[in-house]
Amino acid sequence: MTLTPSDVRDLLARHGLAPRKSDGQNFLVDPNTVRRIVEASGIGPDDHVIEIGPGLGSMTALLADTAARVTAIELDAGLAAVVTETLGARADLTVVHADAMQVDFDSLGVGTRVVANLPYNVATPLLLHTLAGSNVADAYVMVQREVADRWVAGPGDAAHGAVSIKLALVADLSIDLAIPRTVFWPVPNVDSVMVRAVRRPDALPPAARARIGEVVDVAFRQRRKTLRNNLRRRWGDAGVAALDAAGIDSGRRAETLTVDDFVRLADALGDLRPAG
Repeated sequence: MTLTPSDVRDLLARHGLAPRKSDGQNFLVDPNTVRRIVEASGIGPDDHVIEIGPGLGSMTALLADTAARVTAIELDAGLAAVVTETLGARADLTVVHADAMQVDFDSLGVGTRVVANLPYNVATPLLLHTLAGSNVADAYVMVQREVADRWVAGPGDAAHGAVSIKLALVADLSIDLAIPRTVFWPVPNVDSVMVRAVRRPDALPPAARARIGEVVDVAFRQRRKTLRNNLRRRWGDAGVAALDAAGIDSGRRAETLTVDDFVRLADALGDLRPAG
């Protein structure tokens, strides 16, 4: 099932629904783009795919045709009802009305793969939550270009920030397909891209990543200040000593550090409590 703009308008009208701008609801209405995304995802006949935000099911049916099974998680009750009505009879598809941020993705099976057009307003926390456990093997997700640039940015890049480090701790990310705004209805004000996030085989356990994430947040809290200033504010002189122990110049700024730098810094800080 591929939906044209008129199909989308008819489905929404029949169910008394309308796109909600506040929730970032823009529906894919170009069958060729849907096919490009599913083909580029690398999904195969043995895969269990989790689709976050299926909307009206434009991509859901093709994913189900390609994979062994699909679990579609939809927050909007009205849209979940539409997908259930139009595709729910398929034995290879399960529609779940839930907030994906509250879903335990590890409970859905080992080696699951995510394909999604993520809601732009929650894309970053949603990807971090999706990868937080250990069972999601990879994610192939659509986001606006500006968000993708922040996700994949490296040390020294203008877009390099806390989220770049937190994602790099768990996955290798790359920008893939460019998705023009004209393939959506309503047409958004931004262009989009597909981002591939493949879980790192050496990813640290969740508790260790959370501890490093805390250090990352402190280091980036006042972006233009040096690491010395930001860490001293949180941990006093002991924070500066940890920089020395990790072999990091305390006069540097957070955006110049690599993932490995932050791992060493977190190890040097250990269980140090906030100063004062």
